[in-house]
Amino acid sequence: MKNTESKRENEKEVVGQMIRLYCRFHHGGSPLCPECEDLCRYAQRRIDKCPFMETKTFCSCCRVHCYQKEYREKIRTVMRWSGPRMLFFHPVMATRHLILTVKEKRRLRNET
Repeated sequence: MKNTESKRENEKEVVGQMIRLYCRFHHGGSPLCPECEDLCRYAQRRIDKCPFMETKTFCSCCRVHCYQKEYREKIRTVMRWSGPRMLFFHPVMATRHLILTVKEKRRLRNET
């Protein structure tokens, strides 16, 4: 259980940082603008309720996309923009996320 909760907290930390980074550069949000705050709360609720957390590393590795369509598009936009920039603004977090994501994709590929 602790491992799953740790994964949830890690996922929420990464997603939250990505949304904050996106908001700061696109909406001048510091703290978050209302739109990004709503997206962050929604993403955190989805992570808290994810039934697959034990078997995946991050939402980006999941084959089941549980976000509502409008939020799915918003989170994808944030991820596409923030992902590469995380290396400059949060290098340790970004590197850790990248390594765990690659390991998870390899594990999933080996299972099939």
